[in-house]
Amino acid sequence: MILKERFKKALQKRARRGFNGYPVATVAVYGVDDKLATKASVAIIAGEDQEPIALERWFSEQGDVRRDYVIQQQILEFIRSHGAKSVVMTDRIIGCPHEEGKDYPEGEKCPRCPFWASRDRWTGEIIQ
Repeated sequence: MILKERFKKALQKRARRGFNGYPVATVAVYGVDDKLATKASVAIIAGEDQEPIALERWFSEQGDVRRDYVIQQQILEFIRSHGAKSVVMTDRIIGCPHEEGKDYPEGEKCPRCPFWASRDRWTGEIIQ
């Protein structure tokens, strides 16, 4: 294993273990299309039906956050620092990296990400 991949592998291993109790770390990646992930978001959830107790986001202007070992290391450290017993990760890019209400008006589609304008973020299929 390449030394730089150790954080990515450690994160994937924790996710493969399944549910081991709370707190749970949720890891999701976003991008302007379904090929390049420019944002990673991790939330720590303390219990069932609870709001996140911690949320952190990482961005990459130069490459894919899934291949950035520094970001992967920071994600793993964030998860460990909050004592997460379980990790849940998306297996694909699940939508636009811009936030509704923050980066563009509520109820509108992101003007910078036309790829996601008419797609289901979970399946990637075009919807009407």
